[in-house]
Amino acid sequence: MKKGFRLFLREQTPLIFIYFIQLAVITFVYWLGGFKNWPIALYAALLSGALFVGYMTYRYLTHRRFYKRLSEPVTSVEEITYTSEHAPLPESLHQLTLSHNRVYQTRLLGIKEQLDQHIHFIHQWVHQMKTPLSVLHLMNQGRDDEESAAIGDELDRMRKGLDMVLYAARLDSFEHDLYIEPVSLNTLVRSVTSEQKRLFIRNHVFPYVDIDPQLQVISDEKWLKFIVTQLLTNAVKYSGGRNKKIQFRGYKQKDQIILSVEDEGIGIPKEDINRVFDPFFTGENGRTVQESTGMGLYLVKEVADRLGHSITLSSVQHQGTRIELIF
Repeated sequence: MKKGFRLFLREQTPLIFIYFIQLAVITFVYWLGGFKNWPIALYAALLSGALFVGYMTYRYLTHRRFYKRLSEPVTSVEEITYTSEHAPLPESLHQLTLSHNRVYQTRLLGIKEQLDQHIHFIHQWVHQMKTPLSVLHLMNQGRDDEESAAIGDELDRMRKGLDMVLYAARLDSFEHDLYIEPVSLNTLVRSVTSEQKRLFIRNHVFPYVDIDPQLQVISDEKWLKFIVTQLLTNAVKYSGGRNKKIQFRGYKQKDQIILSVEDEGIGIPKEDINRVFDPFFTGENGRTVQESTGMGLYLVKEVADRLGHSITLSSVQHQGTRIELIF
């Protein structure tokens, strides 16, 4: 109410100012004309002032909801389209707001349809690309020479890229692709390390898993597996040498369960640590690794947030990086 009244006074300030200027000018003109009956002049001024105050009061009372709406933040579309006053100015502004809202809703609907079509196209494209990729994998199996190993590595890289595109597209419909259940951390991590054994062999990196088989978390297994896979891939990618270890540890701390992934790699420069979860940020390390897209950790953070999990990162350059997923 106070904000609305202050807004009303600010809008009417020019009118109030002109009124008093006009009153002073008329009084001055009468004085120049020789009018000396000051009681009559004072009475006329008071009568004029009373009429002016009455008009201002009427104006405010008939527009108070209008000024209140203008002075308070809008929290819903209903507040924009609702009006209970029929004064010309509020009614005209209400009609203008409705018109703008219709244009906005129409454009928003069009953009949403375009986005849905784009996501549908991505899904179709990824699935179509996976079919020939699977065929190439089958054709490459059973061969044990250096060339086939290189082909296998490139096929794995393509598959991971397609998976990342697919998961990124699914983020927009995350709530429709969610199944919360108890998940065994030990089973999940060992499954991921087994699937990525070619990556470990190629980079001469060894996984070390220290997780209690009884340790379970409440999460979505598929999305959690995506997070662990991305963390593992990043850890291997930046291990920076042979015979390095990547350690997976799961433990309970007070009322929290923590899964940590720690590597012995090149680490992250101090100035980059606060930005590693930003989309498309590759940092200093990304300039030396051609495969870096800047999307892996961003997607990890997005998925973790939507699952209700926290994620922290600590790193010392040339010593390694430790990422903790907190349930």
